[in-house]
Amino acid sequence: MPTLPSGSPRPLEGGEAHEARDMAESFGSAAARYDRARPSYPQALIDRIVAAAPGRDVLDVGCGTGIASRQFQAAGCAVLGVDVDARMADLARSRGLDVEVARFEEWDASGRTFDAVVSATTWHWLEPDTAAAKAAEVLRRGGVLAAFWHIFDPEPEAAEAFAAVYARVVPELAAFTRPQAAASGHASIVDKASDGIRATSAFAEPETWEYAWELRYTRDEWLDHIPTTGIAPRIPAPKMQDLLDGLGDAVDALGGSFTMHFTTHALVAVRT
Repeated sequence: MPTLPSGSPRPLEGGEAHEARDMAESFGSAAARYDRARPSYPQALIDRIVAAAPGRDVLDVGCGTGIASRQFQAAGCAVLGVDVDARMADLARSRGLDVEVARFEEWDASGRTFDAVVSATTWHWLEPDTAAAKAAEVLRRGGVLAAFWHIFDPEPEAAEAFAAVYARVVPELAAFTRPQAAASGHASIVDKASDGIRATSAFAEPETWEYAWELRYTRDEWLDHIPTTGIAPRIPAPKMQDLLDGLGDAVDALGGSFTMHFTTHALVAVRT
């Protein structure tokens, strides 16, 4: 399930992300776009999680189309995905992932346990206390819970140009597209997730890991990405086309491409 890239990972009306899961569950209708347009995760993060786990059995919570799952498979892990959206699950299965369709908080593990429970850009859509307790149930002693997210930060010229387009086309949503909003929203969800982990009394104190990297986007690649963002379901089709046209013109004015700076944050805790 997707997060709210380039904006706050909280519901736009306020409240908690897990109370607005209809937003996260609306992307299965464009699963193929989501799979090709969403960024993957730093290899150093994948390798560090694998090294920290006592074995190679991984449960990917909210696996979506399997973007992160495939990275763990490539690192030598046996991966089982759980996702609420059957359409996302179907695409993931077509790419070689075993997926069970369920809400993680209600999922029946049938006695199975894992060396790592990972959640790539999804944990904020779950009720933090219940999800942490479920992770504790299915993790082996010494197993690792790792939830991780991207924060998007376009190069300054692109950020300024994009902000102007959002302010013109969807002024009511413009505040949620700013990198500052993403950072603030991310801090809030990490705090809540950390509290949920601590409440189980089943984990060592959570740690945070951070990875900075960048990716060059072409005009077409960025326009393909925009409908996968968390605010996309709130934009009517005519306005979405106006937004894409405006953002396309902005990238053209930048020379046809721009650099996106990412910070990938991971919240990690060991099952005691």
